[in-house]
Amino acid sequence: MTRHVIIGNGIAGLNAAEAIRALDADSPITMIARETFPPYSRPMISLVLQGAVGPEKLPIRDDGFYSEFRIDPIIGEEVTGIDVEERQVVTDKGTTVPFDRLLIASGADPRPVKADGVDLGNIFFMRTESHVKGMLEALPGVKHALVLGGGLVGFKAAYGLMHRGITVTMLIRSGHPLSLQLDPTSGKLVLDELLAKGLDVRVEIEAISFEGNGSVQQAHLSDGSNLECELVVIGKGVLPAHSFVSASGIQVDLGIVVDETLQTSVPGIYAAGDVAQAFDVTRRESWINAIWPVAVEQGHIAGMNMAGRRVIYSGSMGRNVIRVFDLDVLAGGMVNPPEGDTYEVLERNSPRLKVHRRLVLRENIPVGVAMVGGIEQGGVLLSAIRSERPLAVDPEKLLDPTFNYRQLALW
Repeated sequence: MTRHVIIGNGIAGLNAAEAIRALDADSPITMIARETFPPYSRPMISLVLQGAVGPEKLPIRDDGFYSEFRIDPIIGEEVTGIDVEERQVVTDKGTTVPFDRLLIASGADPRPVKADGVDLGNIFFMRTESHVKGMLEALPGVKHALVLGGGLVGFKAAYGLMHRGITVTMLIRSGHPLSLQLDPTSGKLVLDELLAKGLDVRVEIEAISFEGNGSVQQAHLSDGSNLECELVVIGKGVLPAHSFVSASGIQVDLGIVVDETLQTSVPGIYAAGDVAQAFDVTRRESWINAIWPVAVEQGHIAGMNMAGRRVIYSGSMGRNVIRVFDLDVLAGGMVNPPEGDTYEVLERNSPRLKVHRRLVLRENIPVGVAMVGGIEQGGVLLSAIRSERPLAVDPEKLLDPTFNYRQLALW
């Protein structure tokens, strides 16, 4: 029998375990997780902060999951090293777990900020169940909150806090919100919407230090101003959690580099989810697309390959759909391509209607799209990007709101 070990009990690890068990009813599976909370939906954390759902709604598997799939769980322990030669992993509690096939699905950790006083109380990331639990406990004493970062996490944190009647200030280092997903024109529409709804957004400004008596009370900003705040949420993105592989010889770039079967540079060791750097269909190179659907797919495919069924991973692409108050936003692929003659960028902008469309092409193949307002047919464009095929219609027509997208569906 093959000894399977999975590092991480997030959605990638869960899907891998289920795929292994579907193909192999007998081989042992061990799952190691540093969090003690049951496997849960990370995207729902913002809804808990908002108060739309209770913490009891977070779990995505019931208490019987491990026994049902005959998984040996090692909970509350963090992997600190991988011994490639001896084929074993070691945890911070001194536990040694041997493996024949290993999946690294350790996810990502919040990107830290460089600021004095960041260790004060009531300064939180928003990545785990324990983070949101701490925020909920702090809320009764909070009148003004500060959110660092204008990405998806930052916006969701700000929205949730505003929904609870808290005054929120958002600091964005770039010139507009969602800078990793949107172009400047799209980002300006989103910025205007945030300001119109009462969110205090300050662009090209950072927090440089915090002060307080045990808990944060004030932030000092890079423009020389000070801001009173009783709670801070750091939403500056994430970094792949793979420090424990540094001495293993496994190839690492930003993430753990994997091949078309999601196997790392060491045979028998795989990676999936936010920690894995796999093929991106729009960039045509390895990339990390740290989104839930990608982690689901990669976990499933990695599990099948671990169980002996060779399955090729065709690659992923970044994509997001979000409602910013009353504004619908869709983005996918390479919205902001490198400068040069390789890419063609087409745009149509209607500020009065709060509508913007941007299409990026490479040799007449769509590789990126951003839409603000009127995104109903955006899914068809995302499918066109995913198909990696040259367009059979004039790409300019795709920017026209009267275009019949059924032509793309039939193409």
